[in-house]
Amino acid sequence: MISFTLNKEKVSYDVDPNMPLLYVLRDVAQKTGTKFGCGAGQCGACTVHVDGTPIRSCLTPVSAIADKSITTIEGLADGEKLHPVQQAWVDNNVPQCGYCQSGQIMSAVALLAENASPSEADIETYMQGNICRCGTYPRIKKAIQQAAVQMQEVK
Repeated sequence: MISFTLNKEKVSYDVDPNMPLLYVLRDVAQKTGTKFGCGAGQCGACTVHVDGTPIRSCLTPVSAIADKSITTIEGLADGEKLHPVQQAWVDNNVPQCGYCQSGQIMSAVALLAENASPSEADIETYMQGNICRCGTYPRIKKAIQQAAVQMQEVK
């Protein structure tokens, strides 16, 4: 039995400790916002936060997150109120196919937690591990910049 906190809720699952966290999230917990992309930690589609740090859930065995706090894309919003990064994604019409977007958003949230006012170069460097096959990188950058400003205004 593996126990952890998932989107602020304590959960326990009787799964193989070597099962990738991604499969536990999608297949057992039914949190399907986190996507399977490459299965090798290269694309970023499966990015979630473990105790606030972004990780690739396709490579992380569920045993490695026992007793930790996991946040998925479903855990970012506060009820009906979107997280500022999510709202910026909507405002800037970022997604095309949308497949990579949950991982992109999770990485962007982590970036802004580390650096509240990132430069364009900071954004490009931090986000380079997240691949968008549709090439919406300019809109992603613009959305992150917007969210950074909005989050600064709230403080």
